Amino acid sequence: MKALENVTVLDLTRVLAGPYTGMILADFGANVIKIEAPGVGDDSRAFGPFIKDESTYFMSLNRGKKSITLNLKKPEAKEIFKELVKQADVVLENYRTGTMEKLGIGYDEIKKINPKIIYSACTGFGHTGPYAFDPAYDVIVQGMGGIMSITGQEGGEPTRVGASVGDITAGLFSAIGVMTALYVREKTGLGQKVDVGMLDCQVAILENAIARYLNTGVSPKPIGNRHPSITPFESFKTSDGYVIIAIGNDTLWQKFCALVDRDDLAKDERFTTNPLRTENQPALKEALTPIFATRTVDAWITTLKEAGIPVGPINTVERVINDPQVLSREMLVETEHPVAGKIKMAGVPIKLSETPGKVENPAPVLGQHNEEILKSMLGFDDAKIKALHEEGVI
Repeated sequence: MKALENVTVLDLTRVLAGPYTGMILADFGANVIKIEAPGVGDDSRAFGPFIKDESTYFMSLNRGKKSITLNLKKPEAKEIFKELVKQADVVLENYRTGTMEKLGIGYDEIKKINPKIIYSACTGFGHTGPYAFDPAYDVIVQGMGGIMSITGQEGGEPTRVGASVGDITAGLFSAIGVMTALYVREKTGLGQKVDVGMLDCQVAILENAIARYLNTGVSPKPIGNRHPSITPFESFKTSDGYVIIAIGNDTLWQKFCALVDRDDLAKDERFTTNPLRTENQPALKEALTPIFATRTVDAWITTLKEAGIPVGPINTVERVINDPQVLSREMLVETEHPVAGKIKMAGVPIKLSETPGKVENPAPVLGQHNEEILKSMLGFDDAKIKALHEEGVI
């Protein structure tokens, strides 16, 4: 049994946030039908790098889905979509607020067709509020949501997080919302709308930055790789790379000082407690920097791990995908794409003991499942499907 077996999802999303939600649902067994514009499809099909003209960006976010094409500007395509809605459990969309309503297939119309439908809308700012109709991209909500103001080197300019956390967190929260709504439907029999704004999600993950401001009145600023209230809890340059240490209490600090034969640091009145070490972080950093420069990354990791001190390397992506822990947890998987061939990508991070998620199928080519879906769900015959192609409906 799969966790989301027999759940049918109509996925109207494109690029990143919405497709990420659909991918999570597909990983756990949902039948995700990706609905794309004829001829062009999801915008991200045009994003490189490419393998045999197939976008690896697209393939990494749309695995396990089926693809059909519908030109939703045509009345007949809308009718086909509505017929599919009658048999679906979830609709995903990430158009700008109001777009689905202009097409005549917004939530208020959809729920008339199927009161049990879970309708998930992922937008830049949500469906309410003064910014509801504004467009947004990842970097915009990273900036507006505050995370860029606390990211980067101390004294440096605000910095975008390297991964698209504006999109990805919205995709994650949307998936949580959909599954929560499905659970509620099991008890009530009714569907509902899941309204997720990317900006809201950025505010939600600011965690202690908000708490610090509300309690001190001081707006947090970038501080590099260190922690604002635990020290030493940061990266250090070794002879061949960087390590991060996380000395979270005074006992670990004393153990570390003994390990590196620096009793003087353990006894130094500036460093005896965590609050004092944090207050005097620049001086402590200056004292520890030459110590870490004496050994390699691997040597430090071996020494500190044996002593029970939390430590890890700052890995390149190349090192990440070859890490034995990452590989043992099946976080790098391979699929066989019908055009591009063997494709590797990140695996499923949620490990369920009884109904585990699994990457079973690759991303679809555009319109790959037109005949399968229209025949199996709507009973169309070959002549009908051919006519729809000729009319530009699919």
